[in-house]
Amino acid sequence: MKTVSRAYDSYAQARSAVDAVEKAGVPTSDVSIIANKYVSAEYADVDEVSGGATGAGIGGALGGGAGLLAGLGLLAIPGLGPVVAAGWLASTAVGAVAGAAAGGIVGALVDAGVDRKHADIYSEAIRRGGTLVTARVRDEDADRVDAILAEYEPIDPAIRGDEYRKEGWATFDPKAEPYRPSQVEIDRIRANWPG
Repeated sequence: MKTVSRAYDSYAQARSAVDAVEKAGVPTSDVSIIANKYVSAEYADVDEVSGGATGAGIGGALGGGAGLLAGLGLLAIPGLGPVVAAGWLASTAVGAVAGAAAGGIVGALVDAGVDRKHADIYSEAIRRGGTLVTARVRDEDADRVDAILAEYEPIDPAIRGDEYRKEGWATFDPKAEPYRPSQVEIDRIRANWPG
């Protein structure tokens, strides 16, 4: 099995990518989404977040073909703050927060096979309002699923990492204050505006 991950500036892009991956035959149980809660219109006004999952979707998906997005739940991950999430990666990150594994979101990504540098950048992207989509796929399906995710204009982790470093960022810090995007940023991310 391989893990294919892409981060998106827009929650709408990520939702479309999840739909496409599921339609391509990747089982819902092998797809995960983690988004800054402020960019998800469904959860933007929810203030109560526990250290664990509050939605049915964390760690799995609903039956009956409902799809991953039907099972979104709200949780808090250190360094990310409140996120909307569903799937196996979210479950792993929650377990890491609870002490089942070390490393939180970055550790969960690295354990799943994501390059450490990319894991730091993807985690920082979520913290700053982005959305991460991750799929576990058979080795022979990795290139096909990666091409599907690439159709929805994900960030380039090398370029985004360079941009973050120009601002003084070095690596993802799980002890950093959670970032709350401004209303302008939230509106841009939700509307899938460029830039």
